[in-house]
Amino acid sequence: MDTHSKNKKQTIKICYLFTVICLLLSVYCYLFTDVFAAMSSANYKIPADSINIGGRDDSSSATYRIKDTIGEIATDESQSASFKLKAGYQQMAVEYVISISSPSDVSMTPAIGGVTGGVGNGQAVWTITTDNPIGYSASIKASANPALQSGANSFANYTPAGANPDLNWLIASTDSEFGFTPEGSHIIQKYKDDGVNCNTGALDTLDKCWYYFSTTDENIAYSSSSNQPTGAATTVKFRAQSGTSHLQVEGNYTATITMTAVMN
Repeated sequence: MDTHSKNKKQTIKICYLFTVICLLLSVYCYLFTDVFAAMSSANYKIPADSINIGGRDDSSSATYRIKDTIGEIATDESQSASFKLKAGYQQMAVEYVISISSPSDVSMTPAIGGVTGGVGNGQAVWTITTDNPIGYSASIKASANPALQSGANSFANYTPAGANPDLNWLIASTDSEFGFTPEGSHIIQKYKDDGVNCNTGALDTLDKCWYYFSTTDENIAYSSSSNQPTGAATTVKFRAQSGTSHLQVEGNYTATITMTAVMN
């Protein structure tokens, strides 16, 4: 797991089309600290405890705040080349970390004919790992609107029939559109289905629940617990289609997509 405290950004390309569609996937991972818990139940959580003779965690004034402990011995931080020890109540704040994998560049296939139309598909898999006991949230967004462009030409963003994702991908024969669907054990309710509709039921049916990219973050995955060391994979499937009655101008079409993972 990556324990660096800096944000990370990684970019991958997706290229494809008769015309080539390039999808650039940027990855962001935010690290947060000072989220901690030592003991918990279904209703309560004790962040840290120690045996001592006094002290308070909530002394404050208009200008200052103090946390103090009386009666402990051998406190403070000590370390060697291989280990770090935080001894004492005030030292026990835990620094949790989160990491996200960087998928390779994605090539969408097959090529789409500018006159005859067609469908191209691709996918990227992000594995998110965190030891944060209350989990993480993951979101995705595009850098431009519409997301998939080639100079002045573009594929429109996918247009679902209603507020929820479409169970089945469907566009008019006179249109060209680009969208996505996420799959994995941590996808949010919006992208689950009951075999008939999305945002209902508990199924994660393959190639169902299609939605559009936005330039603002769209939450697609959530977990309320740690998943270290294996992590959890979320697959994002991409689809571009040009209808049989639509003339798509030939070109190299590119979208830049950002996946962001943040600890809860």
